[in-house]
Amino acid sequence: MRLLVKNNVPSQPQPADDFYARALDRTQKIMLVLGFAGLITAWAFFGWRIGMGFALGAAIAYLNFHWLTKVVAGISELTSGSGTVNSRRVVHRFVLRYVLMAVIAFVILSVSRESLYGLFAGLFLPAAAILCEAVYETYAALVRGV
Repeated sequence: MRLLVKNNVPSQPQPADDFYARALDRTQKIMLVLGFAGLITAWAFFGWRIGMGFALGAAIAYLNFHWLTKVVAGISELTSGSGTVNSRRVVHRFVLRYVLMAVIAFVILSVSRESLYGLFAGLFLPAAAILCEAVYETYAALVRGV
């Protein structure tokens, strides 16, 4: 006699899995939208120096976020042993992110103190984008049932 066992593993990805898999892409798009909106707002209300500082901070934050995703992916491949990622390259990218931010902050501080305020505001761009993504995911979970 043969027993039939139903496999509970779905062959197609579930809508919720696909929704959460795209969270990183949505966060990066939100960062671009918030960056442009913040640039226009900072330029209009606080002047060109703070506006340029914000633009530079937002660009650094976006690049930093992009590099961070690459570093995390590289570390996960190193720990799982599934890839051929160079560990030195992963560490160099990690350190380069902070060196880049420190050098740019020093240059801005030596040129214009007002621009430094905009730079710091722009560096908070990922936090604002992640907050927007969390609100959107909460909305999708409560209203759409994802």
